[in-house]
Amino acid sequence: MKYLLDTNILSELIKKRPSPHLRARLASTPQRSLVTSCVCVMELRLGSALRKDFEAFWQKISEEILSRVGILPLDLDVALAAGDLLARLRATGRPISIEDILIASTALTHQCILVTANIRHFQPIEELSTENWLEPT
Repeated sequence: MKYLLDTNILSELIKKRPSPHLRARLASTPQRSLVTSCVCVMELRLGSALRKDFEAFWQKISEEILSRVGILPLDLDVALAAGDLLARLRATGRPISIEDILIASTALTHQCILVTANIRHFQPIEELSTENWLEPT
């Protein structure tokens, strides 16, 4: 099983005191099972670029987080899945952001469980499996 770590999960790892539930879950999950989307990398880069300590903060993210997970690209299959998913959600009046559509489509295309602190936000995507590793299991 692969787990796609959403931006809010990756961001939690940068905190001075990351969630003990997240740390425990990561410790019990094989590193080769952990991936993220290049969209999440973009979101982390954006947040870093807005900080005064950008260079040092980005280096920390690169070394302590991104070096430990696989990074899945946006490819044709993900783009097609994203277009279909966005059209379906718009037709039902439940659209979500383009970034989250791309993250969800990456998880679906690569048959990953999306690990996010924002389960409710992704609920309109019924076929998407989600877990919140910030909470006790």
